[in-house]
Amino acid sequence: MKNNIEGKVVVITGGSSGLGEATARYLAEKGAKIVLGARRLNKLEVIADEIRKNGGAIEVLKTDVTKANDVKALVKKAIDSFGKIDVMINNAGIMPLAPLAALKVDEWDSMIDVNIKGVLYGIAAALPEFQKQKSGHFINLASVAGLNVSPGGAVYSGTKFAVRAISEGLRKEVGKDIRTTILTPGLIDSELQLGSSDEATSQFVQQVYKDAIPAISIAKAVAYAIEQPDDVDINELVIRPTVQEF
Repeated sequence: MKNNIEGKVVVITGGSSGLGEATARYLAEKGAKIVLGARRLNKLEVIADEIRKNGGAIEVLKTDVTKANDVKALVKKAIDSFGKIDVMINNAGIMPLAPLAALKVDEWDSMIDVNIKGVLYGIAAALPEFQKQKSGHFINLASVAGLNVSPGGAVYSGTKFAVRAISEGLRKEVGKDIRTTILTPGLIDSELQLGSSDEATSQFVQQVYKDAIPAISIAKAVAYAIEQPDDVDINELVIRPTVQEF
């Protein structure tokens, strides 16, 4: 084994673009076996073709993280294809920012379903396998919005505070054999910045995201957490552009 990543089976949700895609490509280069899920199957297949051409091992499955059975099927795909699951990366997320007074209730519901329930469904799918193996690693995507609330981001921040609370509770409950990492990105180049239907908020977000750093920054942080020895648990990583103040 060249590193503590090679040969590990890594499941990633929200893998059709941005952080999920970059992480899949980077870990595949390091010898991980990737199982990639997202709603856009056509994009997953393009990514998979390119990874395979470079000698990587990957399987994909159309996955909607708001459906518990879809996430369970993604984990089953990993076990059926590669015999185990070592890492569950709950990456899928949306960020339709807007002031509360805009009353975008449907968007609030969607953020709760994807950002919170999606993580819980990932835990529910992978935890029984990790417990049987007496090993495993959850990496849950939070956000600096889970550390600080900005105007227009109240509900999004609420979902990311929830991810941090759920992840810390998980660590305390299963930490003897199973590792848990909260990954907390700042401004990272991804499709999250395109999520706002509120025009004024969208313009503000586009301006702020001019300072975003590449998604590979997150992929490298994920690799750092995974490659630690089994008795070392990186509990939280915060990654921001150097110019980001919030």
